[in-house]
Amino acid sequence: MAKKTTKLEDPRKWVKNLDIESTEDIAVPKMLVDQVIGQEKGVEIVRKAAEQRRHVMLIGDPGTGKSMLARSISELLPKEELQDVLVYNNHEDNNEPRIRVVPASKGKEIVQVQKAQAMIEKEKKAKSQMLLIFAIIGIGIIFFISTGFNPMMIFYSLIAAAFVFMAMRYATQRNENANIPKGLVLHDKDMTAPFVDATGTHAGALLGDVRHDPFQSGGLETPAHDRVEAGAIHKAHRGVLYIDEINLLRIESQQSLLTAIQEGEFSISGQSERSAGAMTKTEPVPCDFVLVAAGNLDAIQGMHPALRSRIRGYGYEVYMNSTIPDSNENREKLVRFIAQEVSKDEKIGHFSKEAIGEILHEAQRRAGRQMHLSLRLRELGGLVRVAGDIAREVGEDTVTAEHVVKAKTIAKPLEQQIADRYVERRKDYKTYSIEGSEIGMVNGLAVMGANSGMSEMAGIMMPIVAEVTPAQSRDRGKVVATGKLGEIAKEAVENVSALIKKYTGEDISKYDIHVQFVGAYEGVEGDSASVSIATAVISALENAEVDQTVALTGSLSVRGQVLPVGGVTAKIEAAAESGVTKVLIPAMNMQDVLLDSKYTDMVKVIPVATLKDVLDNILIAGPKKEGLLKNLTKFLPGSGLTKKVGNPTA
Repeated sequence: MAKKTTKLEDPRKWVKNLDIESTEDIAVPKMLVDQVIGQEKGVEIVRKAAEQRRHVMLIGDPGTGKSMLARSISELLPKEELQDVLVYNNHEDNNEPRIRVVPASKGKEIVQVQKAQAMIEKEKKAKSQMLLIFAIIGIGIIFFISTGFNPMMIFYSLIAAAFVFMAMRYATQRNENANIPKGLVLHDKDMTAPFVDATGTHAGALLGDVRHDPFQSGGLETPAHDRVEAGAIHKAHRGVLYIDEINLLRIESQQSLLTAIQEGEFSISGQSERSAGAMTKTEPVPCDFVLVAAGNLDAIQGMHPALRSRIRGYGYEVYMNSTIPDSNENREKLVRFIAQEVSKDEKIGHFSKEAIGEILHEAQRRAGRQMHLSLRLRELGGLVRVAGDIAREVGEDTVTAEHVVKAKTIAKPLEQQIADRYVERRKDYKTYSIEGSEIGMVNGLAVMGANSGMSEMAGIMMPIVAEVTPAQSRDRGKVVATGKLGEIAKEAVENVSALIKKYTGEDISKYDIHVQFVGAYEGVEGDSASVSIATAVISALENAEVDQTVALTGSLSVRGQVLPVGGVTAKIEAAAESGVTKVLIPAMNMQDVLLDSKYTDMVKVIPVATLKDVLDNILIAGPKKEGLLKNLTKFLPGSGLTKKVGNPTA
């Protein structure tokens, strides 16, 4: 049985009871795993995965702590001696460099020793070269004297000396480079397990590559081993390889990654078929790492099936929480999160109690559910930093509630900024009405930024206009919708037409129904406008006037029930900004409403459960309305919410 969450007092009042003056009094854990907020299940699994060196897949919304969990694994891995990897020239086959594995920090020593020996050999050869050159010049002088002081003898000897010098110097240089190994993966002695973030890397950066050689032949080429570059999988040896949005990797790269996981080693070859490196392939290079793959839900669709099967069979899958219950314990965790962000940033001041309360209040709003707190902590962290910057700009050491409130205005997401522009533009051009009554026109509500990329949704008011005309076809009428509708929105329009036929008793097959989403240039998706569509069409069919001071949202079932939708808080606030005074929302969404304090007195929120409730609250009183409601009662009794008017608290 799910544990019932008790509603707490407003966090802006709750913080006054905290035994602190500011975030300065809060201790920040040293271990990353202890800094993770609200992902207790994920933390438990990560600890197990680190202990047993299992692979992990983290799926969830952006900013919920996936990368932090991944980094914490490198801290939790059992202590294991790291290894350096050296690559040597293969004198038998230049295109198959040899690999040598040595203990950590030994690789640098070996390379330095080899370079020192090469310098000694170079000095010896340089002395020999100088002796030979002087001998050539001496012979030239002898011939110069013996030929009666012929100057051409001196010239020829100098030319010969120059050629010999260049030839010997190049040969020496080639031999030196060929004999000196290259440090492919090097570590310091006391280094902890490596953490390598390979998000967004191309095949060469992930799997290793062989650099292009501009000379390639003619005796001028660079030794193949000197052009070999380690990939992220090799650098992560005995550590953690983290790949976010793993579905963006090419299938070929995912297949190679799977091979590396299975074998624990992977040869490096040139990734470009047009490069000389395409002919080069090293001996297998060790790459025994823990893979942490991450992404949103769509990441699963783009993954190589065998790669995901490997993770599931030899590791764990974790679905990240995007919200947590609003409890005293979880509020305290978010308070600690604010302290962590301040400590991490190092450029902003500490937050006062009042400022903490404002951040917690914003976490409530962004959760989208009553009695929950948002775990989209990257976005909350952004708000923390903006508030800190504002305080610093005005020369204050402590961030106050006023700074946070101002930060919320400044740090609006792009979607909200665009929505604000829409509102201003539509007010200027009067594309919607907020007073009087109209037939076939309703003020629908929608959201922008309703994808998984942002926790904040920007609400907009979208007028919906319906017009009914005699059918042009003898067979049946049709529903014509304009406004760049998505597939779900189109289906919603079709469902509404069936519903209207059932509950009005009107044979709509005799009519063509035109539905227009005014100004919906950005497109419409989802079925949250189905209640608005039904209202507009019924108004047009019955010539019933719609109250333009009312806006509405909700999904409509084929039985006339008003079903819950997303983003109700953003929609209500958008309606308030647009000037309407009443908003109809699904009754089941009332628990999700958490308005900012400035909107509570601007708009009344009315819960509706059925289409009858909607029409009762939005149609202008008169014979048309009464007759229509009476007809609807035969099919669908009211919910009892018709006359209830609520106004949720901030």
